[in-house]
Amino acid sequence: MKILFCDEGYAEARTRLARELPDAEIVAARRDLVAQHLRGVDVLIPYMARIDEHIIDAGSFGLIQQFGVGLEGIDIAAATHAGVVVARIPSANTGNAESVAEHALLLMLALARRLPHAQQQLHARRLGEPAGIALANKTACIIGVGAAGSALAVRLHALGMRLIAVRKNLAGQLPPGVPFAHTYAFADLAKAVADADFVVVTARYESDAYHLIDARILSAMKRGSFIVNVARGGFINTDALVEALRSGHIAGAGLDVVKEEPIASDHDLLALNVIVTPHIAGVTDHSYAGIAHAVADNIRRYERGEPLLHAVNNPKVVRRPRG
Repeated sequence: MKILFCDEGYAEARTRLARELPDAEIVAARRDLVAQHLRGVDVLIPYMARIDEHIIDAGSFGLIQQFGVGLEGIDIAAATHAGVVVARIPSANTGNAESVAEHALLLMLALARRLPHAQQQLHARRLGEPAGIALANKTACIIGVGAAGSALAVRLHALGMRLIAVRKNLAGQLPPGVPFAHTYAFADLAKAVADADFVVVTARYESDAYHLIDARILSAMKRGSFIVNVARGGFINTDALVEALRSGHIAGAGLDVVKEEPIASDHDLLALNVIVTPHIAGVTDHSYAGIAHAVADNIRRYERGEPLLHAVNNPKVVRRPRG
């Protein structure tokens, strides 16, 4: 069994999967060179690479197995037509949701306590500067209260924050024991963010969510509020965010994801009050152990010709692995 990771980063994921599948051949390629490394590949781990019809037709792999949730870069219709199963690993029950929630909290605290400025004051040998903002008694609007959003809500409630939920499924279950002041539909996002000190994006990204947070939504946010994104870069219109930050309407942003990754070293965002991390919200020992185990289980199922878990398509005839 040959498994191709479509990114040379995330090395720990390959190490963890190798422990689960000691007999597999696991290789990695740059996301822009995937087409050159398809020979003999049975399983593709796409990460953020674009897996289009050309790559699907050029390969002989029968499984595109995401090492996580997002599938926005995959041409699922082309995969189905070619006999390729596409599967994801849900955030719940793998440690991923908790890891993403912790990272969102990290970004919120770093913005609230002005961590970059505090480091500058430390090097300047000044004490007592800067004054920060406490999370207690502030309002957080969580966009997407699925597994990660629910895990974040539990943590923010414990810190004494008032919570607002934005979700597609208004009838869905909210985390037990965590009170929400209001729950809004996505269509009412402008109303939902108006009273929030922090707006945090944890939702699953789908095509209709592109630039969900645009100039209109940013202007609807409270002046001096913060925005955090630990979901996908496509949620936020970057140009609109830059303008909102420059004007001072938005006080700062914490971004684990941006539209074009990795972010350019001269990007306008980096000259503003923005804390950017390299897409690592779910990159922890806890999350990787759970995801690697689930991925390995699905690969074994594929190898044995058994039904796969968390597949998003159902080809009539599936490409089979070599040997």
